[in-house]
Amino acid sequence: MKIRTKLFIFIPLLVLLLNVIAFFIFQSGKKVQESYDVMMQRIFLYKQLSMETQENLRFLSSYLIHQDEASERLLTTHQKELERLQTILVAHRLEGNDALTLENYKNMIHEFLELEQSIVRKLNNRQFADYADSYNEIEKISSFIREDSQTLVDLELSAYQPVYKQMLINVGRMNQLGGTLFVLTTVLSIVFAIWLSRTIVIPIRRLVHAAKKISAGDLETHIPLPDRNDEIGLLGRTFQQMMENLRQLIAKNMEMLEKEKLVSELELKALQSQINPHFLFNTLNVISKLAYIEGAERTSELTISTSNLLRYNLRKLDEPVTLRDEVEHAKEYFSIQKTRFRDRVTFQLDIDETCLDQVIPCLTLQPLLENAFVHGIEGMEEGAVIQLAIRPRKNYIRITIADNGVGMEEDIRRAILQSSSYPFSKKGHSTGLGMSNVLRRLQLFYGMEKLVKIYSAPNKGTTIVLTLPRRRGGDENV
Repeated sequence: MKIRTKLFIFIPLLVLLLNVIAFFIFQSGKKVQESYDVMMQRIFLYKQLSMETQENLRFLSSYLIHQDEASERLLTTHQKELERLQTILVAHRLEGNDALTLENYKNMIHEFLELEQSIVRKLNNRQFADYADSYNEIEKISSFIREDSQTLVDLELSAYQPVYKQMLINVGRMNQLGGTLFVLTTVLSIVFAIWLSRTIVIPIRRLVHAAKKISAGDLETHIPLPDRNDEIGLLGRTFQQMMENLRQLIAKNMEMLEKEKLVSELELKALQSQINPHFLFNTLNVISKLAYIEGAERTSELTISTSNLLRYNLRKLDEPVTLRDEVEHAKEYFSIQKTRFRDRVTFQLDIDETCLDQVIPCLTLQPLLENAFVHGIEGMEEGAVIQLAIRPRKNYIRITIADNGVGMEEDIRRAILQSSSYPFSKKGHSTGLGMSNVLRRLQLFYGMEKLVKIYSAPNKGTTIVLTLPRRRGGDENV
């Protein structure tokens, strides 16, 4: 079993056990809290109803005496509050004989409110002789409500007592279970630590000791090879193989030292036999004409494109060119790639002719297009598209190179924009220029930073946008 698999099994198992302990304790506490909250809400409601009936009776008395708007307004406010509490009370339920007490209590609240409203109506209708008896009756109901409120509080406490005792029993069981699990996880943690030390730390320490001997020059050091199929065993076998390779490399280097003079002579002969570029161009032209005479027109066109591409790439990179030259060079490059990819790729151009007199560093577009081919759409069997767009803006020119290829990760995109190290530059390019080289030459040529934006995501393609300020040779008034 691999070390990673072992860690993924045992560590989550320990964490799961600890989470089970925490969950049980949390649930037991939550149940007690919820039960306590329900009881307290009921008791508080009964107290509120008792107090509110007394307040209603007090403000009713004040209104009967003063009969002014302020007293009436206060009475109305407390009536509404009592009605609200009554609505909450209606949803409450009790079992057995307690249910009769609660229903009687609800009926008294209802009768209290109706009687109170009746007294107010009689007073407003100037029926002074009729509301005196009603007021005496509402006082009696108020006292009954107060007594029944206390009775209901006592009933709630009595009903909650066995529930609370059962909760305590359950909490005790949960605590015992939690303690057992805690001891179990502690023992498992100790066993896991000992196992980890014996199976991982000790073998690695032996390999480190052997590595120190090798670094001191003892190439005959014995490498401990644990009989196992995990990463430690693989590391030991790889270490042993590395030592064998190192011994062979040293032996080969000794042989190479004896052949140094021969190598120097061969390098000199290779330098003397290099082909003159002009001879190479002339040879390609002869091949092109011969292919044309023989009827191989596509071969002739490919040879001419290769010759033009090679001739353009051998220019001095410090000499600026126009966008027109760069676009023509890009077309030559694409015609060569079209021969290779055939119908797998489509090259789309969207170029404003007024922008083509803009001066630009030599070999700017072709390396970017090559990156799109090599790192974007090379693996696509069909439907690959590369776009080159050049459009004018008020005081700059925007060049967009886009593909619908594999895209890139965010860290690679940032590394490219920082122009510090471009990972793709490790792969070969026909021009020998990487992305960082192109971006740096643009910055030096225009004397500005942030000329490039890159939009990309894995499997979403890549879009490179160059924002180039106008330079003499371009149309300044666009």
